[in-house]
Amino acid sequence: MRILGLKEEMRRACGGAARPLGLVPTMGALHDGHLSLVGRCRDDCATVAVSIFVNPAQFGEGEDFAEYPRDLDGDLELLRRCGVDLVFVPGAAEVYPPGFDTWVDVGPVGERLEGAARPGHFRGVATVVAKLFGVVRPDRAYFGQKDGQQTVVVSKLARDLDLGVEVVVAPTVREGDGLAMSSRNARLNPEQRRAAPVLYRALAAGRGEWERGERDAGAICGVVRRVLDSEPLLGGIDYVSLAAPDTLEELVVAAPGAMLSAAAQLGVVRLIDNVMLE
Repeated sequence: MRILGLKEEMRRACGGAARPLGLVPTMGALHDGHLSLVGRCRDDCATVAVSIFVNPAQFGEGEDFAEYPRDLDGDLELLRRCGVDLVFVPGAAEVYPPGFDTWVDVGPVGERLEGAARPGHFRGVATVVAKLFGVVRPDRAYFGQKDGQQTVVVSKLARDLDLGVEVVVAPTVREGDGLAMSSRNARLNPEQRRAAPVLYRALAAGRGEWERGERDAGAICGVVRRVLDSEPLLGGIDYVSLAAPDTLEELVVAAPGAMLSAAAQLGVVRLIDNVMLE
């Protein structure tokens, strides 16, 4: 496994690698959700590349950039065990050198839901992903459905800019109690961790209404909110959404393929999750 920190080194290594080449972009603090993406990439591709970069551009003022979990040594050991070929670990100045001032804006799809709650977040996501694609030039890139809006943003980015990358979206990996795996879960205290699965229970309840024949989006979202309201430790519900899967425009009538999502605050952690209506 080669560990590279400079863009030019990574570009040369990827240019000489066997194809197809797959990329798994991460911010580190790896868990089984990340490793499932690495495994999928390993199955599909001749060369597996992983990036580890806590991207300051996608954190807003007052967000948890400084506190975001980091464990580079542990991450690298996990990736060695998974048979990863190339790991790109750039510093912030390597990604955003002095004078950097070019940003990617994906339009309205990045301004809804998480984008409304975290202005500028998806500008930072889209820009760093475009830069990673430019350095690595992968044939495929792997993302988890847990960050549902991010998958929509990245797919649009690759399509609109003709980047020649197939964006592969893998199912959300969950703990035994349903909580979607996330690096930020490590910041929950034991009591909060016991409460955290309420987000998935609420979404599952909303999906259950759909499966029983309910098609009114407001009614389905209302079920989700009632379950969330039953958990006193939640500090607030940022949104409950039932949206079209490609534009993330809110629906009045639920339709197959729609994304039911929610975000809520639990202590210092902002929980997000989604399920698809299928």
